[in-house]
Amino acid sequence: MALRRFREQSPRIHPSCFIEESAQVIGDVELGKDSSVWFNSVLRGDVNGIRIGQRTNIQDLTMIHVTGQTETVIGDDVTVGHRVILHGCRVGHRVLVGMGAIVMDDVEIGEDCIIGAGTLLTPGTKIPPGSLVVGSPGKVKRPLTPEERTFLLESARHYVETAGEHRASR
Repeated sequence: MALRRFREQSPRIHPSCFIEESAQVIGDVELGKDSSVWFNSVLRGDVNGIRIGQRTNIQDLTMIHVTGQTETVIGDDVTVGHRVILHGCRVGHRVLVGMGAIVMDDVEIGEDCIIGAGTLLTPGTKIPPGSLVVGSPGKVKRPLTPEERTFLLESARHYVETAGEHRASR
């Protein structure tokens, strides 16, 4: 893994985290307990900070960046799917951001949401808690079911377990 200092800021990684060797974590980045960063992902906290909560997984080929005015903040128990772009946004607790989604500047995603694969959330979009969002641009389609809300936690737990297996195999 590449952990790199930038502008006097070094990544702050909880010791329980798993960061795959091909991932890049640069500058003002915090990773909470049991979080994971997977193959070829880039977390670039160069002009502002990136804050990632506990038990959150950042899957393969994801890019997380910031703006000069806005940090990127990701809550606890979040699943960020493969090839996602998160830029200067806020993601609440227990959210799944589907594969290939793009979440742009000043977007706020409430807790307990699913952002469908390939969804584009344009600058300034506000997503209420408990929403299923799909499309380009993304639109709220309906509230999440109780089963979908349960799945959000199961997904996060699964990645904590899988990260532990990867760590043990090194």
